[in-house]
Amino acid sequence: MRRTRDPELAADLCAETFAAALAGAHRFRPERGPAIAWLYGIARRQLSHARRRGAVEDRARRQLGMAPLALTDEALERIDALATAEASATALHAALDALPTDQREALEARVVDERGYEEIALAARTSESVVRKRVSRGLAGLRQRMGGESR
Repeated sequence: MRRTRDPELAADLCAETFAAALAGAHRFRPERGPAIAWLYGIARRQLSHARRRGAVEDRARRQLGMAPLALTDEALERIDALATAEASATALHAALDALPTDQREALEARVVDERGYEEIALAARTSESVVRKRVSRGLAGLRQRMGGESR
């Protein structure tokens, strides 16, 4: 979806990629690298072929006797929502990584691990007020990096 920006095209490419992987599984050689790299190679070739021809081929799906994809509006919306969520998660991780270490660690302890300020302060050997400031500054930094308002 990131490469095509089109949920229908992405679904067709995904289906053909996995069908080609199933049809060609006998050609996979683990000594040449991990299966995920092999699968990404197939996907890259499928995308390249689709761009050249202007359409996704369905040879592997036909070979396996798979019915053509019939996507509903709901399924297309779900694909788009998943791609948007992935992009947001990637941006959030990048924004977290850009925070100063003390702010990131305090924010993760408070928000992700749901630890109390007192517990975090004890572990960090500092005061609760310092931890509260770090969390507050971390949240403000995330808002700024994520393009949100300051409050």
